[in-house]
Parts: sequence; structure tokens; C-alpha cells
Amino acid sequence: MQDWLTKSAADQGRAIGQGALDPVALTEAYLDAAANHPHGMRIYARLTPERAMAEAEAAAFRAKNGVRRGILDGVAISWKDLFDSAGVATEAGSALLERRVPDADAAVLTEATLQGGVCLGKTHMTELAFSGLGLNPVTESPPNVNDPEAVSGGSSSGAAASVAWGLAAAAVGSDTGGSVRVPACWSDLVGLKTTSGRISLDGVVKLAAKFDTVGPLTRSVEDATLMFAMLTGAKAVDLGGSSLSGRRFAVLKTVAQDDLRDTPAEGFSAALRKLESAGATLVELEIPEVAEIMGMAGVLYTPETYGTCGDLIESAPEKMFPPVLERFRAGRDHSAMDYVKAWLSLDNLRQSYAAKVAGFDAVLLPTAPSMPPKIDDLMADHGYFAQENLLALRNTRIGNLTGGAALTLPTGVPSTGISLMGLAGSEERLLHIGVAAEAALRA
Repeated sequence: MQDWLTKSAADQGRAIGQGALDPVALTEAYLDAAANHPHGMRIYARLTPERAMAEAEAAAFRAKNGVRRGILDGVAISWKDLFDSAGVATEAGSALLERRVPDADAAVLTEATLQGGVCLGKTHMTELAFSGLGLNPVTESPPNVNDPEAVSGGSSSGAAASVAWGLAAAAVGSDTGGSVRVPACWSDLVGLKTTSGRISLDGVVKLAAKFDTVGPLTRSVEDATLMFAMLTGAKAVDLGGSSLSGRRFAVLKTVAQDDLRDTPAEGFSAALRKLESAGATLVELEIPEVAEIMGMAGVLYTPETYGTCGDLIESAPEKMFPPVLERFRAGRDHSAMDYVKAWLSLDNLRQSYAAKVAGFDAVLLPTAPSMPPKIDDLMADHGYFAQENLLALRNTRIGNLTGGAALTLPTGVPSTGISLMGLAGSEERLLHIGVAAEAALRA
């Protein structure tokens, strides 16, 4: 059974459908692995064994009687600890929410359960989801699969680690400025940043609702496709016939390749060569609107995050890791007028950006311009934490600010990724292109 724990979610689901894999035994194996893994409790904030086994038993009954609800019916999934789960603590990585126990599941967890998903438990995360590194000295800092002394990326840090270390078949995280894509990148996973509004935020602990999105972290594009369908309750897009032949990609130069460190640059360059060899046409593109948009990030993000979480934070600020507290408090002094003006400008710039990339199948950029820092180094120097956090999130934040969907794929160089960005509502198109890109990158 241990060999199954690192198989793709799709392969597991197909085996369940063929009668070759028992979802009850599979779930037991994941629960045992998480409970006994040397990093298990650094990855999971809490397991939900009673729920998981009940859901696995129901999935086994459906499989036996030929009434499965989809390919992933009976597959075990981890959930970031900001999705409400009835009767189980949901604390969003914060001592401020300690012992917070919701009465009902988040809408997206309800949907996934209806589709046959098995909830293994809740994964550790950055405090209130406001950091891209995955460092959380208040609860836990999940280890990076390529270097256990380094962070795994945030804020969906435990989500990525649960899949990368073989403790879940797939994970559900959230992405406000890169919180799915950075940990997916640094953990050599596929991560899908969805368009704002595509997946319900009902029952999700909010950070900045105008930017908050829900998305999967998986081992393959096929898994991401099936997970996206499970989370939305929609039919999965057909990935058949995907090819890079005739595809035109814009390689974003503006901002995205500034201060690119050596290893991410190596991974990105190698990935571009492979995509081109597979038939894609690559066009380097400068988009001045991107620089303008990025310049407004502070006034767009921090007032909303502080407005959302400020009362909670100021009730006991001493409970927070100081660099994260400082990030939140940066939103106190912006005026309402500046915030509104920034959003009006952003709406106009988004339209201009969309017009410039409309002729391309996707926009390409390095997912993260940096590599995962060491935990001890981040703890020793709060200035270093702030510097590395801003850099880690810089490229992914382009996708949030421009308002579209984005898919990150491993380049083949450990802890580096290439992102395919599309416009709003382009998830299905990106996934269809992404499966061909994934094949090229793995060749």
C-alpha cells in the first residue's frame, strides 16, 4: 500500500474504480503515514481520522456498487487550515484563533465531500495567510521536500508539504498573492491559482477577499484538472489532443525577470527551450502596465488585509510573529481615497494588460525569482525575512493584480517553476495547454 501514497490522485482514483485499490486501506495508510512521519506534525495541524474513515467507507460502498461520483471519489486530500470544517478546529495558523471550532464546513469542502473527496486533515500555514515563505514560529514551519532545513513556501506551506512528502494525494490551498504557486513551485508540484470568484470563499478565513482565491496543489496537471472540477462541482475539462504545436506564448520581461537568482533563471531558461522544442512560439514582451500595477500593490493589499484582520490582531498583537504583524500594520495609514483611486486605476490597467496579451495562448514567467530560504536564517534576521518574502511573492502577485488565472509547473530543476498566466476565467484553457507543457518539460 505504501507505493500508492506517491502515485497521482488520478491513478489512485482509476485503481479504485477498477477494484484494484481499496479507499479504506488507502486512507488508513495515509493517516498512519502522517501520524508516524518524522515531519508529520510539522505538516498537519490536525488529522481528522474519524471523518476520513467514514468518507472512505462510503467511497468503498459506492465503488462496490458502481455508483462512484467521479474519478477522485475515495481519494485522500489535505485541507489548508483556513477552510472551516464542522466540529474541528480551524485556526488559520494563528494563536489569535486558537480553539476556533466552526459549526459547518466551508462551501468548497462541502462540494468536495459531495464529489467523494476524503478529508485527511488540516495543514499548517502562515499566520492568517499573510506571508509567501511558509515560516510560522507560532505554530509550525513545514519542511521543504528538497531541503528540510528550508521553508516550503507559503502561505499554503503544509498543503504543499503534505503532497510532496507523500502524506496526501492532493491538497487544497488558497492564493491571495502567490500562496498556492510559491509552495507548489518550491515543492516541485503543480499549482493552480484560480480566478477570483470561480470558487466560493464562504466558510474560508479571509485575508483580502478581493484577491483571495482557492486552488489545488497536485502532482500533475491531470490531478489539478480533476481537483478543479471537484472543487467547483463542474465536469473536468477533456485534456485529450493537447499540443504545443502552433501555440504562441508571451515571455514576460517587465518586472518578472528582474533580480532573478541563478537557479530559478536556469530552470526557467531550460523550460523555455523545452517548450520551444515542442513546437511553441515564444515572443519576449515588455508590458509597462505590469510595472504600474505592481507599484500600487501596497495600497491595494495592505488596507484590505488590515481592514479584514485588524480588530482581531490588535486584540492581542503580542501573539503574532513580529514581521507578520508589521506587514498587517502597514495597512493602517492608507486613506480610503487612495485605496479607491488605486482600484479605479487597477481596473483600467487590467483592461489595457488584457488587450496586450489577448493574442497569446498564455504569458510565461518564472514562478518564483528566488529559492527557499533556510528557516534558521529567517528567524535570525527579520529584515532578511521581509526581503525574501517580498521577492518570493513578486512574480506570483502579478497574476493576482492582473486578475487572471495561473498555472505553475515544475521546470525539472528542483524548487523552480514556470508559470502560465491567462486572463480571468481561463482555467480550463490553461489546464488543457498545461498538460502538453508538462509533457514537454518532463521529456
